[in-house]
Amino acid sequence: MTIWSVIGAGVAGLAVASEIVSRGAKVQVFDPGGPPGAHGCSWWAGGMLAPWCEYENAEEPVLRLGKTALDWWAARTQVQRRGTLVVANPRDLPDLRRFARRTQAFSDVDQTQIQELEPDLHGFSKALFFPDEAHLDPRQALQDLYRQLQGQGVEFHQKLAPPRLENAIDCRGLHAREVLHDLRGVKGEMLVIRCPDIHLTRPVRLLHPRMPLYIVPRGDGVYMLGATMIESEDSSRITARSILELLSAAYALNPAFGEAEVLEIGVDLRPAFPDNLPRIRRLGHTIYANGLYRHGYLLAPALAQGVADLALENKHSEMVDEDRA
Repeated sequence: MTIWSVIGAGVAGLAVASEIVSRGAKVQVFDPGGPPGAHGCSWWAGGMLAPWCEYENAEEPVLRLGKTALDWWAARTQVQRRGTLVVANPRDLPDLRRFARRTQAFSDVDQTQIQELEPDLHGFSKALFFPDEAHLDPRQALQDLYRQLQGQGVEFHQKLAPPRLENAIDCRGLHAREVLHDLRGVKGEMLVIRCPDIHLTRPVRLLHPRMPLYIVPRGDGVYMLGATMIESEDSSRITARSILELLSAAYALNPAFGEAEVLEIGVDLRPAFPDNLPRIRRLGHTIYANGLYRHGYLLAPALAQGVADLALENKHSEMVDEDRA
């Protein structure tokens, strides 16, 4: 039986391995970093499965392909289907109206309904509610995939993949730039905070002229707060301005966030192609799956399905880059 070698154990690599194994093929995974952890970009994601919200400033495939992610992930890890709430301060209501014009599948909610959905949000008179969206805990999802693959007989090798490996699927993100020359890094910065005095049950997006904010509940008063999108490949540190703006935006949601404990500060580089859409390329004996940008958990299932189609059936999905493959 052919053994497919997946290189990289981030969300792309683990999703690809999971999809290929589910179709009856044999897989091994190479990653010198070992099991999922803070060394990987996927560790620092928000985990929002929000295709309708992302469609506000993304291409149509993000909405269409992203819709399939909810059921794919629900079959593999815990998914919270509580929707997304998008709010704006009174002075920024034009931004809320513009957001509404650019997306779909939402309902307008007033102050009373906002309080019914999230009693700990104050000072917002209007919002958009996207009931069909969901979220997951990225770290738990990665660990669940990893354990499931181990239970399915997948061997994990904590080392670099051998050179000139046949039947290889490269999911290394920015580490693949020596081959994928049009790949770039986009800097993201985020905070993990604890504020037990506030209880939010779903992702909340705050529209802001300088930097839109999202906050995602992780349970037990812990929240992921993010995220900046900076065209920079310096991942060495977070800027003071980003910290101030992230925390100021959280304070605008509820002043009690001013007393939050900062647990972690994360900085990563998201791999992206010029149009910010993922690509699948077959070069020699290797299939390259890359470019998830800020849509890692949302588009990883569609990327994985496209890779499996190409590897096992020689079927070309829309993500296959025909000009380069």
